[in-house]
Amino acid sequence: MADSDTGQISWYSPNIRAIFLLDRLKMPRSMRTYLKKTNFEYYIDRSFSEVIENCAKRPETWISREIIDSYNDLHRLGIAHSVETWLNGSLVGGLYGIALGSAFFGESMFSNVTNSSKAAFYHLVKILKENGFILLDSQFISTHTYNLGAIEIPRKLYIELLNSALRIENQFP
Repeated sequence: MADSDTGQISWYSPNIRAIFLLDRLKMPRSMRTYLKKTNFEYYIDRSFSEVIENCAKRPETWISREIIDSYNDLHRLGIAHSVETWLNGSLVGGLYGIALGSAFFGESMFSNVTNSSKAAFYHLVKILKENGFILLDSQFISTHTYNLGAIEIPRKLYIELLNSALRIENQFP
């Protein structure tokens, strides 16, 4: 993560880690109803650079130019991915992260239309479940991730889950 003032990049590994338990995540009925009424379309890696640029558009952000360039390099290597929500031919929401083994490390999300980032998140969860992923890492908990179903676990348990997930080879679609 980059410091929002200096741009200095530091490594963060919190003692309490936020994750999503994929086997326990369910889309709320109200969200299912909402999504049935929208014309959202979903794409993977269609506009990765645009997703990360949108995620960085905040008054205070840890996503520096160096981070953006690094993740674009990881995307070209097939490691970083975006899940995108489109409406009427325009990118309106999405998220990006890293896929390693059977773990997906969610980095950031953005929304330009109500619920479009949530729609991308639930599409990601569907993809991960269908493809046998076992860990969705959120690093830190926020009100937004808590409302999506994130929980906090101690570092020791996180390392055990991470090691299990990394041992299982998998491909992100």
